[in-house]
Amino acid sequence: MNKNELRKYIREQKRHFTQQQLGEMSLRIMSDLLSHPRVLDADTILMYHSLPDEVNTHSALDQLLAMGKKVLLPKVVNDTEMTIHEYTGSDSLQPCEPYGILEPTTQKLSIFNCQLSIVIVPGMAFDRQGHRLGRGKGYYDRFLSRVPNIYKIGVCFPFQLVDSVPFEDTDILMDEVVAS
Repeated sequence: MNKNELRKYIREQKRHFTQQQLGEMSLRIMSDLLSHPRVLDADTILMYHSLPDEVNTHSALDQLLAMGKKVLLPKVVNDTEMTIHEYTGSDSLQPCEPYGILEPTTQKLSIFNCQLSIVIVPGMAFDRQGHRLGRGKGYYDRFLSRVPNIYKIGVCFPFQLVDSVPFEDTDILMDEVVAS
């Protein structure tokens, strides 16, 4: 299966689940993630504010804050780049174009000065070797290539963990995948 065929296959698989079922799976996945030793030890975590078809991170973001973690979120700034910003709570988010993703309104941070400990990465599909299939724009691959030594955890629903993900030399491997 090529990348576009795999994206189509995953979208078809998602249609087999209700929002409630996806929500229940999200709660289990986030529970496992929040108790993960790497997350517990981290001071600063780059997470993502989930889209409706992704593992829901909304309450986990606030739980991380309550745990005393510094939480960062990405913000898409153009067709090729995303920047990182501190998440201070849901009131620091606003919908941004072109995708309507809720993104932070706080000041842009330098990736090299924020003492990032770990990155939690969404994806369309992952395999057990750590290959990730994104939505096709390459935002995370370009971003992660700038911080190669950061520990990367991919997050997905169980049906998104597949035997093999097609990959290219520019695709960044995850260190592990959580798909409870």
